[in-house]
Amino acid sequence: MRKEFKLLVFLFVLAFIIRVIFVFASPIKIWDETVYANLGYDLSSNFLDYSLRDSGWSDYIPGSESFYSWPNMGFRAPLLPYLLSLFYFFKLSFFVNFFVVFVGALSVCLIYILGKNMFNERIGFYSAVFLTLVPLHVIYSARIFTEILVTFFELLVFISFWKGYEKGNKTYKIFFGFFLALSLLSRYTALWIMPVFPIYFLVRDKSFKFLKDKYLWYSILIFFITLIPWFIYGFFTYGNFLGAFIHGWKSSAYWGGLQSWNFFFVNWFRMFSVIGIVFFIGLIYVFYKREFVKKEFSLLLIWFIVFLVFAIYMPHKEQRFILPIVPTIVLISGYFFDILKKNRTLIFGVLVLFSVLHLGFHFGDIYHDFYTDTNECFLQANEFLRGVDSNSVVITDESSVVFYYTKLETSFYPNPWNYETLENWKENYPGRVVYVLFGDYIIKSEGESERIKEDLEKNSEKVWECFKGEGYTLVYQI
Repeated sequence: MRKEFKLLVFLFVLAFIIRVIFVFASPIKIWDETVYANLGYDLSSNFLDYSLRDSGWSDYIPGSESFYSWPNMGFRAPLLPYLLSLFYFFKLSFFVNFFVVFVGALSVCLIYILGKNMFNERIGFYSAVFLTLVPLHVIYSARIFTEILVTFFELLVFISFWKGYEKGNKTYKIFFGFFLALSLLSRYTALWIMPVFPIYFLVRDKSFKFLKDKYLWYSILIFFITLIPWFIYGFFTYGNFLGAFIHGWKSSAYWGGLQSWNFFFVNWFRMFSVIGIVFFIGLIYVFYKREFVKKEFSLLLIWFIVFLVFAIYMPHKEQRFILPIVPTIVLISGYFFDILKKNRTLIFGVLVLFSVLHLGFHFGDIYHDFYTDTNECFLQANEFLRGVDSNSVVITDESSVVFYYTKLETSFYPNPWNYETLENWKENYPGRVVYVLFGDYIIKSEGESERIKEDLEKNSEKVWECFKGEGYTLVYQI
């Protein structure tokens, strides 16, 4: 036991260090990261108001129905913001940047535990090393996103499910429902794993006898009890107990653009590196040897297929969306690696070395994309604004990002752009200084950026500027 504890500590520290390094691959937080951090900041002073009514910033999502649009925030699962609010409440905001890193590293320990319980300690170890090095998991452990958190809780879901419903531990049977609820509160796509369990029961039992397990019903009860606060929020915010989930579904239908059905396969190697190849070879072996009839593989394959089908079906796709099936990939890869006999240690060493080098290339790409003249000027402008009167207002199309760095109230540019409209807005802020943040980072239609800059130069006072290489940012006072 002591040896295993040392192994888990080693795996955690290694995974944590790798992920911390990637935190510093980018000097700037992107929109969704700042949204979750800002929500945590707001909740730290008003724990019961999960909206942007009095926030001073915006996460504008279009919508024609008043209930299912801004400023209601139910479309974003609440658990991550509420956890981050604790850091702000206790004046530990520095750790906000590293909370998801911690969760990602802890997930490496959980994959070891799941692999050990489903197979053996060696497979648990190989799977944990693979998860430590999978680019998709490493990169997004360094971002303040929800996918790593939901993957963490889904690992707890499957650990409790296996130990409860396969090994007969009644306590874990009940915890299964609790962790399932927390995974749903982490990210609504946890709904995609819910069909996995009844399908698995039906495949395993070839009947509905699993419904006779009273602890399964206890677990379902715990699941709904855990969600009661969120049902109450939905009722009072949307007039519907399921309102937050409906808002999430509506927002996913019109946000982020469309990607092809094969998006995840096209980007497979980039996401999983050589570990993704090992997985495919392992998958072929599992089917060739008919290992899929075993309970362990039935559960993993149902988990992988069901979630991937839902992810492919969704019109908008991003690489991070399939993080919750990464455990299946590393577990099957770990299994296949365990059955290798000849030159296993050598092959493992080469695979680890290649994975580390591939992570290095990823780090270089991210560094190149984000350590730019544009971002440096933008960050310097936010540093300047942090020093102005705290009662000031900033006009910017990067509302959430600017609020994250300055904690100043923000407002979007007039759309369409009109300087007279901007001047009239000043009447809404009597006695307050209004700044306009402008630079080459903003995305406008052809000719509009030039018109905005021309109007600001002609009618406003430029109070700060940064020109660095091809990047620039300007701050005007109106």
